[in-house]
Formats: sequence, C-alpha cells, structure tokens
Amino acid sequence: MTDFLLGHFNYAVVIVLMMTGLYVVFASGNLIKRLVGLSVFQTSVFLLYITISKVEGGQPPIVAEKKDGDHASMADAVQVAAAGPASTYGGHASDVIYSNPLPHVLILTAIVVGVATLAIGLALTVRIREVYGTIEKVEIEALDYKFNLEGTAD
Repeated sequence: MTDFLLGHFNYAVVIVLMMTGLYVVFASGNLIKRLVGLSVFQTSVFLLYITISKVEGGQPPIVAEKKDGDHASMADAVQVAAAGPASTYGGHASDVIYSNPLPHVLILTAIVVGVATLAIGLALTVRIREVYGTIEKVEIEALDYKFNLEGTAD
C-alpha cells in the first residue's frame, strides 16, 4: 500500500492542486484571486501531462549514448533514436527507451499561452478597477444593477 501511494504521489499532488485552484476560482469574488486560482489549476494540468508522458528509464530522443566498442556515428544514433525503441536500424535493434517529447512540447506551448492569458486577465482587472473602483465581483454586479435601474452611474 505504501509503495502504491509513493508511486502515485505525483497524481495526489496534481489532484490537490487541481481542486485547490478550482475551489479558488469558484469561491472567490476577488478577480485577482480568481486569476491566481486559474493559474494554479492550469499548473496542475501541466503537471498531469508531464507525469503521464514520462517513461520510466526513458531518455529524450535526441542523442543516444554510445556504448563501449560502439563506433556508430552521431547521425546513426539520432536515426536510431528517431526510429523508436522497437525498431531495427542498420541491422541492430535499438535497446534504448525514449520518452515521447510531444507532451513536453505541448506543455511548453501551453505555458506560454497561460502566461499571455494571465497578462490579459491582469490588464482587464486593472481596467475594471479604473472603471468601477473595485475588483470584487459582488460590488461590480451591484454597480451594474444600479446603473441598469437608474440609467446613470453616480
């Protein structure tokens, strides 16, 4: 049981982060706190994808290590790496296990998009603060309701 829990510790961390971020997004009325909760939730998704994509004992498929007596050139090593672990290249089977780099590349892109989204959210929050004088959701809704009833802002 302990081995199972230690083996899946990263999934427990992902679940805790995901639920914490989701709770902050739904429970908080402050726009900044909501953005922070959204970032925590987003980070937990990144961790989940990275955890799933990690292959035990795998290495990046960029350069294969040379073994003693192996006179393969660097181009051969890269071609073997690109062919995959179960393939044969040049008459010998590749015994190296590789991690799939696609999830890591996608997460790198998602991090960039997440930072841009956070920047836009913060800029919108600043603009909302300038217009309404607050960043609390309840107060903003009350001001909107009052404006719609009276037709003027006081």
